[in-house]
Order: sequence, then C-alpha cells, then structure tokens
Amino acid sequence: MSEIVTTPDTLGGAPRIEGRRIGVHHIAARVVDGGESPMAVAAEYNLDIADVHRALTYYYDNPEEMRQVQAERQSIPDGVSVVRGPDDLDADVQSEREV
Repeated sequence: MSEIVTTPDTLGGAPRIEGRRIGVHHIAARVVDGGESPMAVAAEYNLDIADVHRALTYYYDNPEEMRQVQAERQSIPDGVSVVRGPDDLDADVQSEREV
C-alpha cells in the first residue's frame, strides 16, 4: 500500500499516490464526483484498492487543501488564452492581424 505524498515538482505539488502521477483529486473526481466504484478506479489505474481508499480518506480529511487544489486546477494562468467557441477563434485571428 502506498502513501499519499506531496512534492513540488510533480502534479504542481498536489497530493498524490506515492510513486505515481495519480493525484488524490483524480481519484476523488472519479469516485466522489463521477460515481464510479473504488474497485473500478483501482482497476483502471492499476492500483491496490487500499490506495484508492487511502486517497479518498486523504480527500475527506483535508477539505481545505483539496478545495485549494481544485481552485488552482480551474484557474487560467496569465498569458494563456482560452478558446471556448468559434467566436473566440475569430477574436484571436483579429488580434493577431492588429499586431
């Protein structure tokens, strides 16, 4: 069974399963938000079921940290443009022509 670790150079410092690039937030998104069974997620990621339960325990034991991880994942860094539809593409093309 693996531990939950946090390292600044992996997954942006988000808590993850030791030795893997699978974050606690990945597990929670699939089980808590997506309604998948822990067993199915363990099989999909090739994890022990205990690792999935440990990640879920960490998720529930650290709600503030997990809200912060989610907020950071949803934010858009400065200098990055997001295309949500065709109108955004037209605006980007127009901006490039003006430069």
